[in-house]
Amino acid sequence: MPIRVRELLRAFVWSSLLGCSAAPASQAARATVPPGAGAAEEVRGGSTVVATGSSERLPRLADPARPRAGEVVLERGTVRDETGAEVAYEIGTLYVPENRRKSDSRLIGVGFARIHSARPTGAPPVFWLPGGPGLSVLGAFATNDMGRLRTWLGLSAVGDLVVLEQRGYTARGEMLTVRREARPLDKPASVRADAEAMRAQARAAVVANPDKDLSGYDIAEFAADVDDLRRALGYDKISLFGGSFGSQWSLAVMRLHPQIVARAVLSSVEPLDNGYDMPSHIHASLQRIAHDADRDPGLMPYLPPGGVMAAVRALNARFARGPVRAPVRDESGRTRTVVLGAEDLQQALLSHTQEGERWPAFILSLYHGHYDEWARETLAERQADETILIGPLVDSSLGVSAEREHLLRTDPAVATLGTWNFAANIASAPDWPTRDMGDELRKPVPSDIPVVFVHGDWDTSTPINNSLGLLPYFRDGHLIQVHRGGHDGAFYQLRTEPAAKQAIYEFLRSGRREGLPIEVVLPVPRFELPAFPPPRPAR
Repeated sequence: MPIRVRELLRAFVWSSLLGCSAAPASQAARATVPPGAGAAEEVRGGSTVVATGSSERLPRLADPARPRAGEVVLERGTVRDETGAEVAYEIGTLYVPENRRKSDSRLIGVGFARIHSARPTGAPPVFWLPGGPGLSVLGAFATNDMGRLRTWLGLSAVGDLVVLEQRGYTARGEMLTVRREARPLDKPASVRADAEAMRAQARAAVVANPDKDLSGYDIAEFAADVDDLRRALGYDKISLFGGSFGSQWSLAVMRLHPQIVARAVLSSVEPLDNGYDMPSHIHASLQRIAHDADRDPGLMPYLPPGGVMAAVRALNARFARGPVRAPVRDESGRTRTVVLGAEDLQQALLSHTQEGERWPAFILSLYHGHYDEWARETLAERQADETILIGPLVDSSLGVSAEREHLLRTDPAVATLGTWNFAANIASAPDWPTRDMGDELRKPVPSDIPVVFVHGDWDTSTPINNSLGLLPYFRDGHLIQVHRGGHDGAFYQLRTEPAAKQAIYEFLRSGRREGLPIEVVLPVPRFELPAFPPPRPAR
């Protein structure tokens, strides 16, 4: 999906890594080691750090006052695992050119962390790449957030675990944002107005950042950051682990730097030419959710004849006749009126789909004329806020092939879902300063890199068709289809299948594929019910 707003609304965005409980700034030690030198030891503030890299060579450690491209600054700390045991980690900053195509480019910092494997495994390190784009995750170390640390600690049993944040949105570098102006409440939203606003926003971003080279935030630079960190930490080959944009980022690494990738595990997959989702593929995911919802005893009293998808069709017909005016109270208690039209409805049809069990109740509430929740959400969405810049910058660099754009615009589900998913991004692409990487990068090509794809068929952000279309290009590829799986990471999708999770670990450790299923079926969820009594049956 384009700016991935739904994903970012779900994300915990960490704005600072200062005051890390396990490694306060006064105890953080830094060392300078030229590449290939012997172990360096430095004592500061009573803390001793021995600079150790992989078995191949030591990390390229920077002088914090005068870092050079490709060098890192490291600090040490500990977190506690679920048993209460202390686990050591390193957290640091990788210094890279903002734009590698310019010899005089300024250096920027990109945050990363590493958890060494407790014992040698012989496996390549796992590089975990976050989604978004615009998701800063290293704050998990400061807060001992087991939601993320559980996955990272599990992967560190395979080999060293390395987490790399995203250039332009990292707490150990810069967090680039631009203001998005408020949208009027007294008229319906439209894709045309959204496209004009996005074009203006692109121009404003350039004006607001005269000291930055925003053309340096394309997907090739993201991929080169991975390679630079690999070399700085002294690794030969790496394995990749990523979901959503993290999978797209991984695919760019595999395409531009194939020689460094041993294998990969990708979930909620977003191919390089699929940044904009095909409406009919999203629609099919909604149909699969509706199939189970139509059979839920709690929802049955709310259903029209034909079920949830009939409610969607009825809503489209209702709003085609004209907008509605929905009164709603804002945070101060003042009553505001929000005008909601046909294109607002198209956008709203994808609300509440991260947890598929919530979506039918939302749709049925609208069907029965209960617009309160929708109006409150729209009121919040139309306020002025900040846009994370690297989203549209990297998306416009990937763009879309002419063939896929034609399919997007002529897709039959556009009549239901509209063009929100792609039209504004395509219209504003020339205004964003990142280069279009072209079809040579976008189009898939055969690859011998072993890959395991994990994809849920309830995913409305990156539909399962993405993985189905990409799989034939990977000669050593394996797809785990997760029935009722949403837009989630690999291990959450496999939460009911411990044997499958162990098979993923073994694949990352050795490349063996024994025990990897081709299908996982999650149980039917308990669907959320509308927040009002069922209507009385018609006599």
